[in-house]
Amino acid sequence: MPGRVRRLRPLAALTCWSIAPLALASVQLQVRGVDEPLAQAITASVELSQYTQREASAAQVQRMAERAPAQAEKALEPFGYYAAHATAQVEPAGKDWKVTLTVVPGAPVMVTTVEVQLDPAALALPPIRRAHRAITRLAGQRLDAAQYDAARDAMSAALTANGYLDARLVTRRVAVYSAAHRAEIHLAWQVGPRFRYGRVEFDHSPFHPGFLDRYVPFKPGDYFNQDQLLQLQQALNGADYFAVANVVPNINPQVPGTVDIAVELKPARRTVYTGGPFIGTDTGYGFRARMERRYVNRRGDKWKNELVAAQRLKTLSTTYTIPLPGDHQRSWNIGANYRDANTATSQSRTFELVGNETRRWRGWTRTLGVHVLSGTFTVGKRGNEPDTTPGIERGTSTLTFFEASLTRKQADDFAFVREGWSLALAARSTAGNALSSASFSDVTADAKWIHAFGAKRRNRLIVRSSAGHTWTDDFAALPPQLRFFAGGDRSVRGYSYQSIGPRNHADRVMGGVNLLVGSAEVEHYFTRNWGIASFVDIGNAFDAVDFRPKIGTGLGVRWRSPVGMIRLDVGTPVHDATRHGMVLHLVIGPDL
Repeated sequence: MPGRVRRLRPLAALTCWSIAPLALASVQLQVRGVDEPLAQAITASVELSQYTQREASAAQVQRMAERAPAQAEKALEPFGYYAAHATAQVEPAGKDWKVTLTVVPGAPVMVTTVEVQLDPAALALPPIRRAHRAITRLAGQRLDAAQYDAARDAMSAALTANGYLDARLVTRRVAVYSAAHRAEIHLAWQVGPRFRYGRVEFDHSPFHPGFLDRYVPFKPGDYFNQDQLLQLQQALNGADYFAVANVVPNINPQVPGTVDIAVELKPARRTVYTGGPFIGTDTGYGFRARMERRYVNRRGDKWKNELVAAQRLKTLSTTYTIPLPGDHQRSWNIGANYRDANTATSQSRTFELVGNETRRWRGWTRTLGVHVLSGTFTVGKRGNEPDTTPGIERGTSTLTFFEASLTRKQADDFAFVREGWSLALAARSTAGNALSSASFSDVTADAKWIHAFGAKRRNRLIVRSSAGHTWTDDFAALPPQLRFFAGGDRSVRGYSYQSIGPRNHADRVMGGVNLLVGSAEVEHYFTRNWGIASFVDIGNAFDAVDFRPKIGTGLGVRWRSPVGMIRLDVGTPVHDATRHGMVLHLVIGPDL
């Protein structure tokens, strides 16, 4: 009792200081003696916190202040502090009351024993073994109810996700010995049988029976795995055949240990027409029109056509895709593309035929194909100069080359990525064939990484890089799209599109055989849809080992618009005596 008397003695000030006992006032609550997370937990648990935004009488404040120390001590128990001691002091603060809670947390309860009983067969699976390690790592740490709950629930989730659908937590006991400042954790699961896949049925499919099996990442009889259901749903959505694709697992009561999969489908609109004006600092003002036949027939063939007519770029392309039977989502793609490009450094008119095979390969999209590229071009031209101007290169070439590429990307949300990355690797080569006017080989790599951080994850760090190298016996015969340039919206901002690269004797940019570009960008969002960005880009296209990087930096505005992410940047060169001023960059499109 002496301790309780000391704890409440300051509250007598309420009677002395209250001139009008029935007057109403707000409460200013302050917690001392513990760090911020514990202070927040105490504030949320103390009854007085309800009156920081509304008024209470002096008598109410007195009663709540008397109860506050016990409430504060109780609030610390989930964090392992069972020997905490709190006192309350009340004093007037203008028209309000100020209540100060002084807390001594005392020695924490430490976890000394962790016992987990689990079937050895289940424990042999890597995801379950990781969940088991997370629980055993609690030993030697301060007892924290939130960490314990999370580790326990993660194990239950891992068991369910890996086919133990009948798993039950039969023992869940935390023994706390507060006087000895120690705790023991005892957990036991009865996992039951591991379920396997049964039938997979697709409802409302417009395709031949068996066609959609190409998207199923498992076979009947395989062990059930929740991640594979997510892969199936993502594959069906990515195929663009359906407006809705729901994957529903159903335990089959007639076949014990079996899960049938029902896939509920709603076909998307078969033919889609899109188009409209657009603007890009690399291409200028323009108009885009697109017609896509999402499925031509019951075999799932696709047909896409696109027209782009802009100030500095005109293209007309068509692609026909033929899905192939079997696993790995294989398909043949046949296409043709006409391109008329006019950049700050080059002009070209080319026609290209493409034939390739794409498939899923170890989590990547693999493409193997052949290209036939033919056309005319000028490099080093400025504005409307005559083609005969000294220093300008003119050429005509026909190239037949093979291409192999690997691409992969992952994200928590492709509409707005908070955690994600992409990687693209490609190699092209004429391989000494007689159908080419020049011989060349090249390799390229492009990477991007996005990470959200800070309070409420309103900041994003975006890092990207590009690299490439070309081997050729006649560089002058390569059209601009097979040379390396730097500068522009997705390269070094602060410089115009393709304005950076090796120069000839007439000081005209001709492109290079090497490329190395890197970028770091930080975004901060004030609201859900609006933010600002700061960036630094560095890189160049170059010959031999003469890498002299150009640097651009600047600020930008970000808008998550109804049509996608819009990025407006203003960049300027850094320490470049030949370039001055600012360059505006506008990009509309997804993060990855």
